[in-house]
Amino acid sequence: MFSISKRSEVEPFHAMDVLAEATKRRAAGHPVISMAVGQPSHSAPEAALKSAREALAEGRIGYTDALGTAGLKSALSRHYRDRHGLEIDPARIAVTTGSSAGFNLAFLTLFDAGDAVAIARPGYPAYRNILGALGLNVLEVPVTAETHFTLTPESLEAAQKESGIRLKGVLLASPANPTGTVTGRDGLKALAEYCAAHSIAFISDEIYHGLTFAGEEASALELTDEAIVINSFSKYYCMTGWRIGWMVLPERLVRPIERVAQSLYISPPELSQIAATAALGASEELDRVRASYAANRELLLDRLPRIGLAPASPMDGAFYAYVDVSRFTNDSMGLAKRMLAEINVAATPGLDFDPLEGHRTLRLSYAGSHGEIAEAVERIAVWLK
Repeated sequence: MFSISKRSEVEPFHAMDVLAEATKRRAAGHPVISMAVGQPSHSAPEAALKSAREALAEGRIGYTDALGTAGLKSALSRHYRDRHGLEIDPARIAVTTGSSAGFNLAFLTLFDAGDAVAIARPGYPAYRNILGALGLNVLEVPVTAETHFTLTPESLEAAQKESGIRLKGVLLASPANPTGTVTGRDGLKALAEYCAAHSIAFISDEIYHGLTFAGEEASALELTDEAIVINSFSKYYCMTGWRIGWMVLPERLVRPIERVAQSLYISPPELSQIAATAALGASEELDRVRASYAANRELLLDRLPRIGLAPASPMDGAFYAYVDVSRFTNDSMGLAKRMLAEINVAATPGLDFDPLEGHRTLRLSYAGSHGEIAEAVERIAVWLK
């Protein structure tokens, strides 16, 4: 009998397990409302759908350059000029099969097995799982009210001193999943300067850009050309299933990324690239979707504390409420299972994001319609009484 690799022994992504169970219950006729995954209820913008339909009708779908089409990279360059006032050479942009491919490419290109990378705790579980599967050491650095729920040079120094681990990389998301933290320009600048001074690679996950409701949204590219920026069309652009994202790279990293991408992915899907190029011009439609998230956020900010689910961190950006459930349980996994089984509301247990303290927290996504979110909160309120 063949063996199974140790690298595959990563924790399950509980949000996806919850989604699978919610889908099964919905198919069986249960009135499930999912607040488990960060998936917009809105479809891809109409301009993207129109471009994709036309491309399909013409049948011109095939391989592209490994790092994406010239058209999409030029459109992304214009995006940075218009939104951030930056002149980004399209040659520094790599189009990827979702942000997940971007993380794979970054980790494989920047680090060797055994190298250590810092991430925030609580933080997106796929970071930890991908890094672990690639044989890298993960240094989870706690982010609390004292650190404004973000990584800081001081917290990185303290974590290295306590663990005896020296870092080769730092990965920060802003806005962050699950905490909603927005790290402002000064915080990003301090991290970029710290990483530069210590020859540490700085990876900035900006996939929730466009979904900042409080605080200062800035790209690491505004502060340094050495940052590796990863972004995606999944969140603001409502294109999760299209699996299309991008990276902005220091010039010297482009060719190494391309070499790895050629063998791992051949190229990003052309149909998705065509749709994404059109989506970049759909800000009017997408800002209406963003306004619906803002309304959902206001609802949760008002209702959740009143039913005993106070936010455990700021809800400044992204579309998540990370709530403290310790008033009711110290088993968020069990709570999430019972919530789905008894009131048909799907949520993600905090253990996904924080293996040490997550038994006391739950993540609720408010990317659904306003009616769904209001109904879900009402169900939870009655259930918890």
